[in-house]
Amino acid sequence: MKIRAQVSYHGALFHGFACNNGVRTVAGDLNEAISRFVGVPIEVTCAGRTDRGVHAVAQVISFNLPAGIDLLALKRSINSQCYPAISVSELKAVSESFDARFSAVSRTYRYQILNRVDPDPFLSDRSWHIEYPLDLTAMHTAGDYFIGEHDFASFCRHPRVNKGDRSSLVRCVKALNWQGPDSRGVLVFEISASSFCHQMVRSIVGILVAVGLGRRKASDIPAVISAADRNAADQVAPPQGLFLWSVTYLSN
Repeated sequence: MKIRAQVSYHGALFHGFACNNGVRTVAGDLNEAISRFVGVPIEVTCAGRTDRGVHAVAQVISFNLPAGIDLLALKRSINSQCYPAISVSELKAVSESFDARFSAVSRTYRYQILNRVDPDPFLSDRSWHIEYPLDLTAMHTAGDYFIGEHDFASFCRHPRVNKGDRSSLVRCVKALNWQGPDSRGVLVFEISASSFCHQMVRSIVGILVAVGLGRRKASDIPAVISAADRNAADQVAPPQGLFLWSVTYLSN
């Protein structure tokens, strides 16, 4: 039977989601925990692969199980084995056609910035500390240029392809906004799109911060997008501030 589940994890302990020999990954821990309970090898598929140090609040996974498995007992076993780094919830049987990645119609990420003079040790692994004031008005203006369909080649790590080929980096951003700051000085950047290319969110955050610090103008953004050149953009924001926040499907 095909199973869908929601997964939360603290990315600081992992070298990303996808299995990678010799290092600890989220998928590696999940595969091992599920396989141990079921007694046969199991491999999970996720809605969106996350990089080393990136977190998830509501990652979605899917995987096949032999018939007759007690899902409540399986959930308890996974959470016991993977605690405290990973938590699994909402395990349920779904249609055989469901795929956590390919059935998704949109994904939402959030990025946290601690914008104040003093750092916070309790947020050090869940935010990017920027001590200088950020111009939120300019960042909002700059962010509006990303909404819609664009070639995000300037903001993505290019995938490896055969010589002479070029993988499409065209994506459609559906929504983008900034929230805060809250009483702690935390700003939250949220972005939703049909899908994202590698490091796209962190690259967008990086150039918006450059605008907020006055190192770039909001009006620079269209030219950077049009350049379709990785070197045209600014630094990539560090991974620890990024969260895969939610995934949307046409039906459950």
